Amino acid sequence: MKKFLVLLIIPALLLGLMISGCEPEEVDPVDPVDPEEPVEVAQEIAVAIGVEPENLDPLKMTSAPAATVSEHMVENLLYLNEDGELEPALAVNWEVADDGMSYLIELREGVTFHDGEPFNAEAVKYNLDRFMGKGEFEGESPAVFGFLLGEVDNVEVVDEYTIRINMDELFAPLAFHLSHSFIAMHSPASIDALAEGDDITAPVGTGPFKYSRWDRGEQIVMERNEDYWGGAPEIEEATFKFVPEGGSRVIMIETGEVDAVMDIPFAEIDRLEAAEGINIVYEDSVRNIYIGFNMESDLFKNNQELRQAINYAVDKQAICDAIFAGAYEPATAPIVPAVFGYHQAGPYEYDPERAMELLAEAGYEDGFEMELYHPTGRYPMDATVAETVQGMLAEVGIQANLSTFDWGTFLEVINQENPDDAEHDAYMLGWGTVTWDADYGLYPLFHSDEWPPASNRAYYANEEVDALLEQARREMDPGVREQLYAEAIQLIWDDAPWLFLYNQVQVNAELDRVEGLIHHPLENISVWDARIVE
Repeated sequence: MKKFLVLLIIPALLLGLMISGCEPEEVDPVDPVDPEEPVEVAQEIAVAIGVEPENLDPLKMTSAPAATVSEHMVENLLYLNEDGELEPALAVNWEVADDGMSYLIELREGVTFHDGEPFNAEAVKYNLDRFMGKGEFEGESPAVFGFLLGEVDNVEVVDEYTIRINMDELFAPLAFHLSHSFIAMHSPASIDALAEGDDITAPVGTGPFKYSRWDRGEQIVMERNEDYWGGAPEIEEATFKFVPEGGSRVIMIETGEVDAVMDIPFAEIDRLEAAEGINIVYEDSVRNIYIGFNMESDLFKNNQELRQAINYAVDKQAICDAIFAGAYEPATAPIVPAVFGYHQAGPYEYDPERAMELLAEAGYEDGFEMELYHPTGRYPMDATVAETVQGMLAEVGIQANLSTFDWGTFLEVINQENPDDAEHDAYMLGWGTVTWDADYGLYPLFHSDEWPPASNRAYYANEEVDALLEQARREMDPGVREQLYAEAIQLIWDDAPWLFLYNQVQVNAELDRVEGLIHHPLENISVWDARIVE
């Protein structure tokens, strides 16, 4: 369970006023300073992240930056710790029925939302029903990430602090899905108070911090929850600043404007390692980076050879070595090796001659032109990688026209529900399998039911893959699930709906004066255990 430091009350130190001059005025004597008496330090922390959350409403959240910010204010029933283990959070116990068709969940008692409303079984049912578009929300659209509870039939209130989740089908990864940041508990009263059509912009949860303000385009500020059920954090105010340019984030930590930053540019690592008072933090990640193909476009539809040709035309190892100092590795599957269900299907080795052969087989021996969209500031060196890919494709006669977008706009332009409205041929994106289960890494990205506004932005459809993914999420035997995922991954790899790029590693930085920050493999920086020291 999250461990929260006990709030330390540090007595103030009276400082003597030093007066200089030729004829100083008489002043009252002051007591000498006790050198062993602790100095009071402002318990405020600022963290710079690459992009602004696209939304803070569970129905529309889609990114790790949104999760990073929201997890401080709203909490889940379960918590997935840094070792990939489930721990109690707002739920203290969970049991699976012998037939696997229901989950009995015991809730934590004595918890209140930030608005004073009680946290109880009715509140949980309200939140889960809203996420799924069921119960009192029947007929309303489920969350973009509704697949997380895709096999749930209904949520039943057993008593004030117990719920039962009843299933339509067996659903092996449910407990891990309940730890997902997007299935967090908000005060029902705060949601009921929203005007029709409005999203949640000021979350009212049960977390260690309360929403204070959102300065659009700049930062989100939170204040300590003095009544937090786990013990109030020591940090009084937490600020997450949105700084897309990596070099700017580096300057901010060098000058002390922020206490921690996410995603240090690799070219700046040596400089920061030599700087006094700054620590570089290396952490694993469950994210891989890819360039998805618009499988409904005239270029890539029914043209496997063309998609494979692009995979052979790009030197992923050179990108990892030159841009990321060898810290990254080329992708060998649509999910990273640390995730349950991983199967090594690749890599696509760099082979421009094979790429040219496949281009000819695909009917493009003279090359072609394509539109490649990419974000800036969302992933480490994302714009640089896009430009590098552009140059490599040019070597085999492919002209990739780059269009660069800020994160919010980028998601809007690639999330076209009607493929005919998509003006791009390819898009650069990343996906972190934050449940550490292949269902989360494969089902939303490759099942044909998950086309936009959900996450299958490649418009990929393969009936055999659909069947394997459906069977795997309903199979309770881990060994059988692994085999099913191996088959699905191999099919996806050979179909090549993506240009498979590389597996990401986190490189963050923090000041020496910060203790207790959590740099999580899920790409969150969590500040609830942190404190500022001299």
